Amino acid sequence: MFRSILLSSAAAIVTAGLACASQAADLKQVGTIKVPGVPLEGYDISFVDQQGNRYYLADRSNKAVDIFDVKTGEMITRAPGFVGQQKSNDNSGPNGVVLAGDDLWAGDGDSTVKVIDPKTGKIVDTISTGGKNRVDEMAYSPTAHTVLMANNADDPPFASLISTLPGHKIIAKISFPDATDGAEQSVFDATTNKFYLSIPEIKGDKAKGGVAVIDPTNGNLDKTLPIDGCHPAGLVQGPGTNLLLGCTAGGKDSGLPPEFVVITTDGTVVKTIPGLGGADMVAYNPKTGQYYTASRDMPDGPELGVIDAKTNALVQRIKLPGGNPHSVAASEANNHVFLPLSAKGGGCNGCVAIFAPQD
Repeated sequence: MFRSILLSSAAAIVTAGLACASQAADLKQVGTIKVPGVPLEGYDISFVDQQGNRYYLADRSNKAVDIFDVKTGEMITRAPGFVGQQKSNDNSGPNGVVLAGDDLWAGDGDSTVKVIDPKTGKIVDTISTGGKNRVDEMAYSPTAHTVLMANNADDPPFASLISTLPGHKIIAKISFPDATDGAEQSVFDATTNKFYLSIPEIKGDKAKGGVAVIDPTNGNLDKTLPIDGCHPAGLVQGPGTNLLLGCTAGGKDSGLPPEFVVITTDGTVVKTIPGLGGADMVAYNPKTGQYYTASRDMPDGPELGVIDAKTNALVQRIKLPGGNPHSVAASEANNHVFLPLSAKGGGCNGCVAIFAPQD
């Protein structure tokens, strides 16, 4: 049981009940991962390698990507060499992280992406994308051997398509001149052999966003699927052709009602899910058949949302104490859901809260 592992690995994990109240009994907090070093105040994206059972966290406070064992929560190594938390998130790093083949790729605040050996934590290559601000979220195509990454804080925002083959050639730069609030989470769909990239806002209209469809071989922008009323940030692939959009709609300053939207890869709206929004990242676990939402910006405080991927219904809302919870990842090995919390308001001096389904 994970709780017994928590107790036997006190140096790595602390069993703690954060101040949260669930409206359902199926997902509960089972512990926290303690992040060593400087207290975790700044962080960004997290990612689970399902085959290697590794959890990667973009830890800006410690200017590194932290690598943990999914099953024990123990830190395996730390990959330093990033600019860390700056006054503006636009220039901070690390940011997006993804495992591409045998290498870990992570975006930095100086418009570079670092290629890391995850076994040693050593940076083996640094690639400039030619922008002024941070490289953010990214996705990997194992068929085309490319990584797509977004410079969401540049004006206009753009994406870079870079080869994972030796030499790491920059294949294309895709500019989004009509995107007036950056470019966010991306996924690769093996069935369509396309990247899908969330575009929150088009031509200054908060209610008009989209999902860019990009060829992983040459970076061609095939089309942009229109998304209304969502202001999408998060994006994750669900069952079949479904994609869940993590909408910032419903957030404190969005001016839009809270919702999530499920679409297919051709842009068909499957369902609009009302009641919760204010999200950044979203995650999916096919073993539990659930989506998870990092809804940090809800007016009454941040929440972890659970959506049933079969019915596309919101089935659980877990109130969180604070801590800017905008990053979420899930493990298929033990069905754990990882949610980093900042030392500022997170109630744990900076940690990764762990949730799991309960019988």
